[in-house]
Amino acid sequence: MPSERYRWETLEALKGSSKGQLSYSRDWLLRGEDILEGCKSPPKLSSYSGWVLDRVISQSLQETPLSRSPTPSESISYTDDQLPSLAKTTSVGQLGSSPLSSAAPSETKGNEDLSLLETDHEVHLMVLPSKVTEVEGCIWMYEEVHRLKGKEGLRQRQEQQEQVVRAVSDMASEQLKRFDELKELKQHQEYQDLQEVMEKSSREAQGQQEKLKEEHRHRAKILNLKLREAEQQRQRQEELERLRKEEGQERLRRLYSIQEEVLQLNQQIDPNYRHKDLPRIDLSGFSNRGNQICGLVSGLIRTTSERGFPTQVDVANTERALQEMRGLISSMQQEIATALEEKRKRDEEEERERQKELQKQEQMKTQTPVPAQHPRGKEQKEVLGLQVKAEESTMQWYQQLQDASDQCVASFSGLTDCKDNQVKHIRMDLQKAASIPVSQISSIAGSQLREIFDKINNLLSGKSVQSGGRTVSVTQHPQGLDFVYYKLAEKFVKQGEEEVASHHEAAFPIAVVASGIWELHPRVGDFILAHLHKKCPYSVPFYPAFKEGTPIEEYQRILGYQVKDSKIEQQDNFLKRMSGMIRLYAAIIQLRWPYGNKQVSHPHGLGHGWRWLAQMLNMEPLSDVTATLLFDFLEVCGNALMKHYQVQFWKMLLLIREDYFHRYDTHTHTHTHTHTHTHTHT
Repeated sequence: MPSERYRWETLEALKGSSKGQLSYSRDWLLRGEDILEGCKSPPKLSSYSGWVLDRVISQSLQETPLSRSPTPSESISYTDDQLPSLAKTTSVGQLGSSPLSSAAPSETKGNEDLSLLETDHEVHLMVLPSKVTEVEGCIWMYEEVHRLKGKEGLRQRQEQQEQVVRAVSDMASEQLKRFDELKELKQHQEYQDLQEVMEKSSREAQGQQEKLKEEHRHRAKILNLKLREAEQQRQRQEELERLRKEEGQERLRRLYSIQEEVLQLNQQIDPNYRHKDLPRIDLSGFSNRGNQICGLVSGLIRTTSERGFPTQVDVANTERALQEMRGLISSMQQEIATALEEKRKRDEEEERERQKELQKQEQMKTQTPVPAQHPRGKEQKEVLGLQVKAEESTMQWYQQLQDASDQCVASFSGLTDCKDNQVKHIRMDLQKAASIPVSQISSIAGSQLREIFDKINNLLSGKSVQSGGRTVSVTQHPQGLDFVYYKLAEKFVKQGEEEVASHHEAAFPIAVVASGIWELHPRVGDFILAHLHKKCPYSVPFYPAFKEGTPIEEYQRILGYQVKDSKIEQQDNFLKRMSGMIRLYAAIIQLRWPYGNKQVSHPHGLGHGWRWLAQMLNMEPLSDVTATLLFDFLEVCGNALMKHYQVQFWKMLLLIREDYFHRYDTHTHTHTHTHTHTHTHT
């Protein structure tokens, strides 16, 4: 049939059209979409449907008169362009619920176009749906065939895919089994290898252990031999050491016995010995030599004690010293015997002369006058050998220091008496620079001592120092150096008078700085002594005598007392100040600046302390003052004197205990009475 041919041509044309070339998505099913979802949805008219209907109707009206009714053949003779439009319009009209209302013409045509559609073209509208239906059916059948083919192809591909998946899964399972089997095999092999290695290592370890045991037994045997040899060597060494110690102790006991004998022999030599028949005999030479021998023996014993045990040479030296001491005693006794013999001869000669004189007197019948008696106190002092005042050399030294101090004060009088403000500022700055560092020294100064020392040394050396936020130097004034010398020494003594008197432990840090400055700048040391002697005359030592016409207050100041508003300070406060200054002096003579020159001797060493102690004991004691100062001096400096003078120091202590205490008890009563009488008059 021609219509069948047109249908297939139409389908071929549609297939070759642009829309027929569209590709459909094959993954709709994977996305959960339906391929026929668009066909199931209700049809909708395009926005151009009204325009298409207007065009089709206008063409049909032009070709066919209104009075002519179309035949079936003519109705089918529509062009290919019109047929699809009519088919589309009719199909749309059949599928829609109200096709005429849906495809209504535009408002420009009006009601006349609508009436034409309802009357004139009724026949055309009745004929078109059958062809459209056939075309649509063919399209549907074509689509259905393609859908079925696609579905069948999809099913086949799914089956193939499932088969491939099953095959791949089976192959993967087999490969996994093979892999597990291979892995298990490797594990067994590794375990077997590891077991073999462990067994081999165990065998090697056992062999090594046996070897080590054998080596250990060998070394233990060698070590035991060495230990036995070492033990035997140690026993021999101990035996030798024991013998050496016994010999050394025996030699040391010999040295001690020699020293004891030397000391006993030396005690027989008394420089103050006065024989009742030989009042003018001088044994000082023997005493000095005896002291030298004692010092020599003590030095040998001290040296050997530091070294360990004495040698035979040391014993021989001490024995020679003992022989010399015995010879010295023999010489002294011989000299005494010779003197006694001479004295006996003189006495016999005098006795003969006296007998002759008596005979003459009897002949003249005259009486011998009774000799005058000396005062008891003066005779007692002569017997005891006490001094009322210091030695002449000591007083000359004291006067030289005071003269030097007075000359220094006179030298910087231009600085102190000047009224110029600038000079006053310089004087104040110099005084602060000299006083403040000394005030900062205390018992807890510690590492600050070196900084303080360097600051004072730099000031005295002419360098610039910082004081109170200002730069100070002694070169700012021609008399600045003398002024600083004097003020610095005055401040050191004042620290002893105040700080050391309150805190005894502060004497050592102050003394070590003062000693170091004294060593580098000797004039400071001279001025320290001058200030110390002026404030504490007992540090010379000497007791200022009362001169007629001197006011009591002035005399008390000379003695060291502080007098304010005609009131003399209390005795306790006076002793406290004197104690502080003596403690400072005792610390200075034994300490040295640790960073100074070790090859230079101490500028005022222990020899001056020994001189002070000896002269203090040779002078008449004063109540409270003498005992206090001796105690303070020995407490601070006694250990240093003992290490330096050894036996002589112990002899000095023995003298104090056995002789000086009795002198002190005898004389302090008289001095206390005089002192009380003086205070009563004041």
